[in-house]
Amino acid sequence: MYTPTNGNAECITLKFINKCFILSSYTACNSFISTSSIMAHEYPSSYSLLSRLIITPCFFIFLLFPLSSISSFHVIFTSAFTPTIAISKVEQDQEALALLTWKSGSVSDLNLQSCGLRGTLQNLNFSSLPNLLTLNLSNNSLHGTIPTNIGNISKLITILDLGSNHFTGVIPEQIGFLTSLSFLSLAFNNFRGSILPFIGNLKNLTILHLYENELSGSIPQEIGLLRSLNDLELSNNLIGSIPPSIGNLRNLTTLYLHTNKLSGFIPQEIGLLRSLNDLRLSFNSLTGPIPPSIGNLRNLTTLYLGANKLSGSIPQEIGLLRSLNDLELSNNNLIGSIPPSIGNLRNLTTLYLHTNKLSGFIPHEIGLLRSLNDLELGINNLNGPIPHSIGNLRNLTTLYLNWNKLFGSIPQEIGLLRSLNDLELSNNNLIGSIPPSISNLRNLTTLYLHTNKLSGFIPQEIGLLRSLNDLRLSFNSLTGPIPPSIGNLRNLTTLYLGANKLSGSIPQEIGLLRSLNDLELGINNLNGPIPHSIGNLRNLTTLYLNRNKLSGSIPQEIGLLRYLNDLDLSFNNLNGSIPASIGNLSNLTSLGLGHNKLSGALPPEMNNITHLKDLQLYENNFIGQLPDEICLGRALVNFTADANHFTGPIPKSLKNCTSLFRVRLERNQLTGDIAESFGVYLNLNYIDLSSNNFFGKLSEKWGQCHKLTHLNISNNNISGAIPPQLRRATQLQRLDLSSNHLSGKIPK
Repeated sequence: MYTPTNGNAECITLKFINKCFILSSYTACNSFISTSSIMAHEYPSSYSLLSRLIITPCFFIFLLFPLSSISSFHVIFTSAFTPTIAISKVEQDQEALALLTWKSGSVSDLNLQSCGLRGTLQNLNFSSLPNLLTLNLSNNSLHGTIPTNIGNISKLITILDLGSNHFTGVIPEQIGFLTSLSFLSLAFNNFRGSILPFIGNLKNLTILHLYENELSGSIPQEIGLLRSLNDLELSNNLIGSIPPSIGNLRNLTTLYLHTNKLSGFIPQEIGLLRSLNDLRLSFNSLTGPIPPSIGNLRNLTTLYLGANKLSGSIPQEIGLLRSLNDLELSNNNLIGSIPPSIGNLRNLTTLYLHTNKLSGFIPHEIGLLRSLNDLELGINNLNGPIPHSIGNLRNLTTLYLNWNKLFGSIPQEIGLLRSLNDLELSNNNLIGSIPPSISNLRNLTTLYLHTNKLSGFIPQEIGLLRSLNDLRLSFNSLTGPIPPSIGNLRNLTTLYLGANKLSGSIPQEIGLLRSLNDLELGINNLNGPIPHSIGNLRNLTTLYLNRNKLSGSIPQEIGLLRYLNDLDLSFNNLNGSIPASIGNLSNLTSLGLGHNKLSGALPPEMNNITHLKDLQLYENNFIGQLPDEICLGRALVNFTADANHFTGPIPKSLKNCTSLFRVRLERNQLTGDIAESFGVYLNLNYIDLSSNNFFGKLSEKWGQCHKLTHLNISNNNISGAIPPQLRRATQLQRLDLSSNHLSGKIPK
């Protein structure tokens, strides 16, 4: 039943099967084809009053052209008249006959966007659409090349959108015959080849989208003939320079040439495009200075010149672009100072000048940019103090001043930036204490103050920053204790306090930081025991407590940290035995226990740790044998257990551990036949087995260790001759076989 009422469109599904039309059931629809008339034989005469036919696709059309495969469409009939038309169900062949009379020649608008179409355009008869004004096949799965007979399509066509498909091949020059086109999009396909000069024929174009293809070659000079263009987007693999003729496009509001391989200077003529709102030339290889003519583009809201090789200084004229919202000049070779005229850009929300070679002071005028959300000046050579005017930027969410040469103290005014999420002042020469006003920044998720010369205590107020995920204060000269208020930072995943002069004990409150992945407190003056609450940090992957003055035993709770990859407790005063619970840490790749006062035998549970790459047990008082399965996972690279009291043979797993690079087992009481205890190690660089009780003959296998530079087996009970095969170890720089029972000649 078909009942159009009050001009409202209703629709039925139309299937094309073997080039025949079959009328099917009613459904809803959106996109359309319009035509001026429809013949409806054997239907009520009121059909002749229908002024438009609209055909839209169903969701799963597998092939549009040719019609030999099944395709589903919706048909919408609309009328300027309001009478209700009731059509009873008629014979299917009568319906098919009516639809067969529909004339494709009267189609004016064909919109099949996002229909799931598959197939090619090779059999589409473009000449059968002489009155077509719009053809939109975008966002489908059409493939193959665009046939050259596309030039036979209506000369009246104004919109051609083939974007977001899988078309390949070159763009046919016959498109240049479609001189009425105002909109041409071939974006998001796989077209290759060059943009040919025929593009200059399309003088009526206002929008040209060729981006996200595999186009190469240069931008043709003829692009400058498209004087009606408003929007030009060509991001591809284009090379060569930007043609000066681009200056003819006086109506351009959008110019995207980013993400190509363009080189050469930015032409002065760019300053003629006074209607531009959005200019993006980033991610190319453009060189030379930013032309001062850029200051003519008074309507610009977005200027992206980042990720090029631009040099010279930032022109003062940049301050004339008072409409700018977003200025990105990062990742270039810009030098000189930041011009004070930057303070004129009162609408800026984003300013990226990072990763250049800028020098001089940060201008006081930066504080005039009160709309700024994101200020990134990192990785330059800026010096001088952080200006107090920075406190005016109350809308800032991101402030990066890292990797410069800034000096002086962190201004108290930093605490006025209450919207900040990310504050990075690291890798500078900042001095003084961390201002307590930093506690006002309650929205901070990232705080990097590391690698400066900060001194004084970590303020208790740090505990008010409850949104923090990442806190890095390492590599400074901070003193005093770790404040217990640190336990309030329940969202922390990273805490770096290493390489300072912190003292006192590790607060029990550290165990409240249950989200921590990475805890680094090494290289300080911390004393006292490792708190048992450390076992609460079940998400830890890295724990560095090395190079402190920690004492007491390693707590059993360490075994609860089952996700640990790196554990370094070396260079402390820890005593007692290694807890058996350490065997739970089956994910460990690095274990550092060296230079403590640990004693006793290694627990057999250590055999469960099979992924170790780095095991440091040196300079303790361990006894007993080395673990049998020390290299079961064949991953061990560095193994140092020197200066202990280990006895017994070399574990069999170590003999076959071909991953070894550095081994130090000297000054123990290890024994066994030296020839049988060790294998061939293709990556071995350094091995010291001196001052043990090894016996037997020196193996010729050492000559097969081609990367070996240091071999020390002195002070053992080795006998026999030095094998001549040792000469094959051509990288060997130091060989010490002294204090053994060797005989015979030294091989040359």
